[in-house]
Amino acid sequence: MYKVMIVEDDPKIAALLQAHIQKYGNEAEIVQDFEHVLDRFKESNPHVVLLDINLPRFDGYYWCRQIRAISTCPILFISARSGKMDQVMALENGADDFITKPFHYEIVIAKIQSHIRRAYGDYASRTDERVVEKSGLTLYPEKLELQLGEITVSLTKKEAVLMGILLASSPNVASREKILEKLWDDYSYVDENTLSVNINRVRKKLSELGVADALETVRGLGYRLNPNWKEEER
Repeated sequence: MYKVMIVEDDPKIAALLQAHIQKYGNEAEIVQDFEHVLDRFKESNPHVVLLDINLPRFDGYYWCRQIRAISTCPILFISARSGKMDQVMALENGADDFITKPFHYEIVIAKIQSHIRRAYGDYASRTDERVVEKSGLTLYPEKLELQLGEITVSLTKKEAVLMGILLASSPNVASREKILEKLWDDYSYVDENTLSVNINRVRKKLSELGVADALETVRGLGYRLNPNWKEEER
């Protein structure tokens, strides 16, 4: 049984989410104190977090950053905000998915189950440490780290999976469909912008390592990690 923490200030929506989650065999806990969400997270240690944006005191973006600083558990935003920038901000602050209200509860459950499988179930990474090396870059998928020389950057779980796909495919193109299939179990509900945000996050991590023009967009096909990338001057 997996535990889902619901951070939603609409009691009716929170109760309905809880009922549906429990119906499918998982535990669901509703947060009541919106000033101490992180404390509740530490005490509860949930496997998944459902997080609204508009909350009393601090918004969902703030709590997402706080949780992400100490955990890699899946965080799914549920919000009436449907603008492009709201989704971008959610993903940039560490979220794994974004569901707009009003939503079908079956879709929410399907997304929760998908993220559980990716993080903890049959599709989860092996516990033994792997190392993926190519073109001077070294990826540690289990440690969620990417290294170039003496410089190391931390990755989110999705960034690590995405980087692994790109390294394995290089110098060939990793198709959009292959990436979506690896990152999301059911990608029919995934917005194109969601993939673009994750690609941009990986580009930023490569930039932090001083890697210039490594990740190329191949229009109509997908993305390619160019093995002939150049290191930026520091």
